[in-house]
Amino acid sequence: MTAETARSALPATLDGSSLSCENVRAIARDGTPVAVAEAGLERARRARDAVHAAMEIQPVYGRTTGVGANRSIHVEDGGHGLRLLRSHAGGAGPLLAAPLARAMLVVRLNQLAAGGSGVDPALLTVLTEVLNRGLIPPVRTVGAIGTGDLSALASTALSLIGERPWLGGLGEVLPPFALDPADALAFMSSNAATIGEAALAAADLSDLIAATPVLAALSFLVVRGCAEPYAVEVQRARPHRGQAEVAARMRALLAGQDLKPARIQDPYGYRALPQAHGPAVDAVRTLREVLTVEMNAAAENPLIDAASGQVFHNGNFYTAYLGLALDSARLALFQTAALSATRLGTLVEPRLTGLRPFLASNVPASSGVLALEYVAHSALADIRRLASPATLGTAVLSRGLEDLADFSTQAARAATDTVAAYRIVLACELVAAIRGLRLRHLVPAAGPLRDAYELAAPALDTRIEDRPLDADIDAAEGLLTTLAGV
Repeated sequence: MTAETARSALPATLDGSSLSCENVRAIARDGTPVAVAEAGLERARRARDAVHAAMEIQPVYGRTTGVGANRSIHVEDGGHGLRLLRSHAGGAGPLLAAPLARAMLVVRLNQLAAGGSGVDPALLTVLTEVLNRGLIPPVRTVGAIGTGDLSALASTALSLIGERPWLGGLGEVLPPFALDPADALAFMSSNAATIGEAALAAADLSDLIAATPVLAALSFLVVRGCAEPYAVEVQRARPHRGQAEVAARMRALLAGQDLKPARIQDPYGYRALPQAHGPAVDAVRTLREVLTVEMNAAAENPLIDAASGQVFHNGNFYTAYLGLALDSARLALFQTAALSATRLGTLVEPRLTGLRPFLASNVPASSGVLALEYVAHSALADIRRLASPATLGTAVLSRGLEDLADFSTQAARAATDTVAAYRIVLACELVAAIRGLRLRHLVPAAGPLRDAYELAAPALDTRIEDRPLDADIDAAEGLLTTLAGV
């Protein structure tokens, strides 16, 4: 989507209850404009009124007290909130990439519309304006450990009030926003940057997970595989949800094809595909379910319950569910990515394809697609490294008061890098599978595999002489999201 198309598109309405990973991606990457539902603004108004009334009769963490180990210190001067922002805006490392920073803004705006923070409703309006103008806060990548993206959101607040310049943007400069100092902690009290990055990764992983059986089915035709492992009876005997879904997808993809198995049993890349890819399907589904809760949650501490007027000091900032779901997804991804690499190995093996070694030309000792195996296994090594569970870490901070951390931020960052590596692995398989089908002079029979072939083949170079394959891999990467919909 071009910037002009994005600006003319219908806005995505953020209502505090229905934000999805795909919504976040469309707004953060494609520039889809946003609007806040009136119901979200009304919830914010009621929570603002409730917290102001509560502050008259009781201490409220971060508003009338210090934070962390300073929680028991009463504060009255109006500069406390500004000091919180300035002291917490101390991140490090490179700036967060623009789509990730925008994803953070989308998530935080939607969370505020859920109505538990007590911030001024005008803040929601100005965040809408920030997103629609394409402004980017100068947020650093290092500074969070899964218990709140304090430095990222504090830096964002400093841009809102005019102390730090925005990056990017179109048109006139946004005037400084008169943030109520008492709202400083309420705005910072979120894992919006971590959740936003995880949402982008989950949307991308969903596409790659959906594309994987399509590539496996194309490779299956090249090696003349056996479809028995996908039979309904086999899946009924061991009915894991994801496994059954993958087998059903393979049956649908292979329906109508001229299947003449070349052997009684295939390598695991085909025979155990439902059992290895199914857990990844389930893990990404679970991740998306967790994110649906997180993106639409009023997870602030303290939580303002407008209906009762009560203020609840709580631990909803602790993102163990998200960190564990991200760790599980990356671990499951390694298994299915490894299986893609093994299928690539079958495609270069003449005993399985009946073609020349490495799908090479007839010139003696040609290397063909040999280099693809090295690329795929290099990317696979990165996936294996990134699969290390971030949630095994811990930290004790703020003079012992904050005595555990889940490191979901690091888990989300690892997921971003895993997406890129998994995309490369799958692209290598796609390049080889299409070449193998061409060398076998085989066009899939009418159906979803024919559709996939006709989408991919025109975009991939037809030459089989030895040559650099980097452009082929790039082209194949660009096809994966489209193939997910076949």
